[in-house]
Amino acid sequence: MGDHNHTNLHVSKFEAPAKLKTLSFALVAIGVLTFIIGLMKNQDRLWTSYLVAFFFFSSLGLSGLFWVAINNTAKAGWSVTIRRFAEATTAFIPWIFVGGLVLLIGFKKLYLWADPAVVASNPVVAAKTGYLNTGFFVVRLLIFVVGCLLFRWVIVGNSLKQDQTGDAELTNKNVGPSIGFIAFFALMFSFFSVDLLMSLLPTWYSTIFGVYTFSGLFQAGLAFLAIVIVLMRKHGFVKGYVTVEHQHDVVKYLKGFTVFWAYIAFSQFMLMWYANLPEETEFYIARSLGGWMSVSTALLIFRFIVPFLALLPRAAKRSDTNVLVVSTLVLVMQYVDIYWLVYPNFFDGQVTFGFWEIGIFAGFAGLFMLCLFSFWSKHSLVPLKDPRMHEALNHHVAY
Repeated sequence: MGDHNHTNLHVSKFEAPAKLKTLSFALVAIGVLTFIIGLMKNQDRLWTSYLVAFFFFSSLGLSGLFWVAINNTAKAGWSVTIRRFAEATTAFIPWIFVGGLVLLIGFKKLYLWADPAVVASNPVVAAKTGYLNTGFFVVRLLIFVVGCLLFRWVIVGNSLKQDQTGDAELTNKNVGPSIGFIAFFALMFSFFSVDLLMSLLPTWYSTIFGVYTFSGLFQAGLAFLAIVIVLMRKHGFVKGYVTVEHQHDVVKYLKGFTVFWAYIAFSQFMLMWYANLPEETEFYIARSLGGWMSVSTALLIFRFIVPFLALLPRAAKRSDTNVLVVSTLVLVMQYVDIYWLVYPNFFDGQVTFGFWEIGIFAGFAGLFMLCLFSFWSKHSLVPLKDPRMHEALNHHVAY
């Protein structure tokens, strides 16, 4: 393990405090209760709230698997000690399958193209029925979620198996599946985001919508990873294994993808504004009316300008407080971004937020927390038998 002092290394067993577990179960109960009341009282707000929260937490779970895959593909040794934090978020992926099935219950409440009357009366929507039809939608959803489950089973499974066997070859065996997952994810996540979000306005289209939602997914995933790193370090769970050097590099990624999100968002907007075609501009017109203009402006300021400036200095990336505040802001704006993609399709000029959105989000948040706690309590917080451990222990950031 190079020149690292072994006496400074310590991995604690993680067991979530009883109060935190109780809070998680309470949040799930709030979510279930809100869902049941919504089915009886207000299905319109229920399903829009559900879609936003479902996509938000699905993105966090998927971002963890993507992070692990790109590091496996690059054979990156520096990130070995923080890999288990990203792997933990993948524990939510089975719930994407369950949540997707629940979403199908409210299918016709969300998607205009699922209504034969709408299709018959709108030639633009009718021309898209080869893609936008219920059967093909379900098939694409199942292929994506089942594919992610299988890739997780192999990639995360090999990582956890190495904890038991110490077989160094498992590290090499994960390169192929990781490359496969990246290729699969690039295509199928685009379908996933187009189906769930873009098709809410079936007369509109964007050729880079999948890239836009991916940029948000990965920026939010990096923000969550940064928060976990700070908290695990501060509470001494991974003493010596995870340092401010690892935090610094993850936050550099976060800053980079903050710029990438802004680049894709601007590219999509600029091309549609310049062309000024009715079938393209309707998306942005809806988000410039009434209260939605304020939300659009807030996205620019708090998802790009503030995080970018706040993470520029070297010291800012190494400040626990700064990283926690900025990363939390990014996660909040990820929710706002998805909300901004969904709600203007249903509430013209009216920004609507309240009981339904909070209750459903609470349920998903509690479920996500329970997935993390369960994963970390069953497995080591650090993959101690990874053959590249020495690289992570001797990692230093030069800039």
